[in-house]
Amino acid sequence: MEKTNASRILERLGINFELIEYDVDPDNLDAHHVAASLGQDITTVFKTLVLHGDKNGHFVCVIQGDKEVDLKKAAKISGNKKVAMIPMKELLPLTGYIRGGCTAIGMKKSFPVFLDSRALDQELIHVSAGKRGLQIKLKPQDYVRAAKATVGDLIKEDNPQEEDPT
Repeated sequence: MEKTNASRILERLGINFELIEYDVDPDNLDAHHVAASLGQDITTVFKTLVLHGDKNGHFVCVIQGDKEVDLKKAAKISGNKKVAMIPMKELLPLTGYIRGGCTAIGMKKSFPVFLDSRALDQELIHVSAGKRGLQIKLKPQDYVRAAKATVGDLIKEDNPQEEDPT
C-alpha cells in the first residue's frame, strides 16, 4: 500500500493508525459512499473542508461526513466575521490535494485546523489519507495532535428551533 504525506507524518509522530483502501467511485465521492465502502458508520467518517475567512485567511474544518458545516460557527471559532467555502478549483493549488482526497495532515501549507467536537465521542475516526481510495483510521485525540487541531462545535443544527411568532 502506497504511503502518503499524511501517513509519513503520523509515523514520524509515533501515532498508531491504520491505512484502509476502498474502491473509489469518481461519480460519487461523498462520505456516505466512503463509509459504505469501509463498512463503517457514517458518524466515524470525517470530511475535510477548506474555507476562507475575511480576517484570517484560509482554514480547515473537519466534520462528520453526514453533517454540514455551520458558517457562523466556523467564522466564530476561526476569528473571522464572514467565511465561505473555497471554490473547488482552488483546492489542489492551495492544499496539494484533490476533492475526495483532502486531509489536514500534510497540506502544502499549514492552515489552522478545527475539528468538530463530535469526533471525541468516537473511539476511532476515519479521515482521508491524502488520496482518493485511502483512509486513515486513528484515535480522535491523535488526529488533534497530528493536525494541531482546535476542537469545537462546527455543525449546522439539523432542526433549529423556530422562534414562536406570538
